Amino acid sequence: MKEQNHKQKLLYVDDEILNLYLFRDYFKNEFDVMIAQSGKEAMDVLSKNEDIKFVISDMRMPHMNGLEFISKAQEIRPKITYCILTGYDLTPEIEKAIGEKKVARYFSKPLDPTEILLFLSAGPNNE
Repeated sequence: MKEQNHKQKLLYVDDEILNLYLFRDYFKNEFDVMIAQSGKEAMDVLSKNEDIKFVISDMRMPHMNGLEFISKAQEIRPKITYCILTGYDLTPEIEKAIGEKKVARYFSKPLDPTEILLFLSAGPNNE
């Protein structure tokens, strides 16, 4: 029996290629995972895919950090649930973005697939 593809689309943004592949592998059974290696590439993916429900972005990336990317992305896709995943501590900048509802959640690296899956399973929070 063939499984129908009703998976929600999730975009993961990280400048480390290994992290992109690991993330996609962790979540491929639950989500249609798309990946981008920069904020610029992610903006291109978002502009071509109107049905993305979640975006998880690394915070520290060259040229455009995670919050800068999310700020630009929200201009074209305001209803997506955006999250930050970082190997660094929670910064006042990230806390402010969460308080202003620009970022739904902060996750720390190394990533905990179960924690992320539980949060995402609750569904998009901006609909």
